[in-house]
Amino acid sequence: MRLRNKINLYTAVLFIFLLILMNVAIYLVFSNMIMTNELDRTKAETEKIAKDVSDAVNQIAPNNLLRAYVPIDGMVQIVGETNKKSSTITSHSENPLKDRKPIFYPGEKSEIITYNQKKYVFASNPIIWTDGSIVNLQITKSIHTTEEMLGILRIVLIAVTIIAMIPVLISSSILSNLITRPIRSMIDTMKEIQQSGQFKRISFKGKSKDELVEMGETFNHMIDLLQTNFEKQEQFVSNASHELKTPLTIIESYADLLKRRGMERPDLFDESIEAIHSEAIRMGEMTEQLLLLAKHQEQWNIKLEKINLIEFMAESAKVFQNAYHRNIEIHSKDEVFATSDVQKLKQLLFIFLDNARKYSDEFIAVYIGKTGNEAYVRIEDRGIGIPKNELEKVFDRFYRVDKARTRKQGGSGLGLSVAKEIADAIHVRIEMNSLEGRGTTVTLFLPSK
Repeated sequence: MRLRNKINLYTAVLFIFLLILMNVAIYLVFSNMIMTNELDRTKAETEKIAKDVSDAVNQIAPNNLLRAYVPIDGMVQIVGETNKKSSTITSHSENPLKDRKPIFYPGEKSEIITYNQKKYVFASNPIIWTDGSIVNLQITKSIHTTEEMLGILRIVLIAVTIIAMIPVLISSSILSNLITRPIRSMIDTMKEIQQSGQFKRISFKGKSKDELVEMGETFNHMIDLLQTNFEKQEQFVSNASHELKTPLTIIESYADLLKRRGMERPDLFDESIEAIHSEAIRMGEMTEQLLLLAKHQEQWNIKLEKINLIEFMAESAKVFQNAYHRNIEIHSKDEVFATSDVQKLKQLLFIFLDNARKYSDEFIAVYIGKTGNEAYVRIEDRGIGIPKNELEKVFDRFYRVDKARTRKQGGSGLGLSVAKEIADAIHVRIEMNSLEGRGTTVTLFLPSK
């Protein structure tokens, strides 16, 4: 069954069920109130008649006395302890009540009874009779009029229920259309995207801010993300193909050269082997970086721990100095602690230290400190710097400020992209400032708690 029909059916059935339940409750409450009122009224009337009869029974003949109190549509009678009727007076319309078997009750009693398929209200009150014995004065009254009123009420409630079903069915149909319209629009849009291969957004009419509009906006946001990622992926594949083509061309050229003249020219052989080796290493590094960038952050297995940044930086700088024979100066006044992943943070620092090494010839300065709730590590070099208008682009994949110079330095254009991915994964904020010809400053802000 389609969602629209389900909503229509369920809402209609629910509303109708609630409507019937409400009307049945109204009828039962009203019916109970009327019957209770009839009982109370007859009971009070019987008590009053019992008092009047007790006062006058010795002065007026019982039958004549009871005739004054017979109900219009009922019976009044005196019943002795042996269930024997001593006096019975009925109205003209209720003569059959005379045949009802009398029952003596030791105390007061009132109830609704059924006789000959008709309902009566019955009340019994004990009194002292003329011979000094205890007898019952019993009043039996028809409640046919009350039943007719309840019957009219039943018909009215049934009619109201049937009439109310019409707007319920119409409103449930409107409601189901209202709910399914954005869903239908999304399904149509997704089918169009599937058939055309083009990303498309849903257009909204009106300014409502309900959940359906929110769902549509979320859908549009998802489409925007998919489109952005798709475009980035296309650009990434294009750039990766272009970047891999160059080293492959170099390797192929030197391999051809070796085949033709490598055995005759030892110097050419050494040069070719060195070039092929260098390009192979660069391709390997680029492949590793591409694999790292292809990973989701959830797959990085981040292990956060408390780190003494001065000790950590001194150890990292020592490894770097031994590998590249470059002097690194560490400046810090007090001990600074941060929370991060040791291996990922070390990888992040090595990327920026390596960039500082490649693009500067003087020493590299590292400042460690704390500001607010964050610890920071600032890496400064006195290198060639980066033009101000290029700073926003340096984290883009395969972006190079100076392509010829960077390739000469051995870069792939992926280092800073990897650094940005690592920084996001371990919640490190990066700020970069640079002056062309004066050097570059990179500041890493780490959570200190």
